[in-house]
Amino acid sequence: MEKVNRSEAEWREALTPEEYRVLRQAGTEAPFTGEYTDTKTTGVYRCRACGAELFRSDTKFESHCGWPSFYQPTADDAVTLITDRTLGMVRTEARCAACDSHLGHVFTGEGYPTPTDQRWCINSVSLTLEPAE
Repeated sequence: MEKVNRSEAEWREALTPEEYRVLRQAGTEAPFTGEYTDTKTTGVYRCRACGAELFRSDTKFESHCGWPSFYQPTADDAVTLITDRTLGMVRTEARCAACDSHLGHVFTGEGYPTPTDQRWCINSVSLTLEPAE
């Protein structure tokens, strides 16, 4: 995978303030407000910052958590996982492997009926959906 390297000034110019806050500063959009939370469109979800393919709609499921949820990324090397110790807890942060932008968090063992027993809780503002033709 080809890495995307931009300065913070270039990121600020390329992204809206909300996109920058979430993607580059590890922010979170408010629950149940994102454009892809309830989307059923078939297609490919890409990183909004760099366009890398991250998830496919056939791995999206209803978790009712307020953010789009997937049970696995498109490829093993599409997303980087990092231990996140902010907010007084330990979580697993998901970042785009191509540009190191924050996507959301991964949770395991919550009992959802998915093949991986994982919930990739991803901010809509971190994604763009490319509908299938």
